[in-house]
Amino acid sequence: MTRQKLGKESAIDVIKLVLGLMLISTPWIFGFTSVEIASRNVWVAGAMISVASIMALVSFAEWEEWISLLLGLWVADSPWALSFDLTISDTALRALTALGLLVVALAAVELWIKHRTPPRITA
Repeated sequence: MTRQKLGKESAIDVIKLVLGLMLISTPWIFGFTSVEIASRNVWVAGAMISVASIMALVSFAEWEEWISLLLGLWVADSPWALSFDLTISDTALRALTALGLLVVALAAVELWIKHRTPPRITA
């Protein structure tokens, strides 16, 4: 089910796209490219968030927001779930957690907007 995007939702998707690209660059920024599991995890999650955001910009579908929400939760929790919290810096851990939670919050806002905004009726 698709519908035309509102200005707020498009802006949120652009922000999520930027956050996805930031995630992709975090292994270089925080110097953990040598930690293979951590860097690959962040690259894949960032790429998937970016792709979902681009798809949502093209044609809104609720599943894209659910995917972003789940990926954001994964990014925030993955350092502990995959046990690479011991191999990367505390600053990198905080950055990954913050970026993941920002993606979660933005996806939740978009889902809330979708369910709180009545559909537009055109003649």
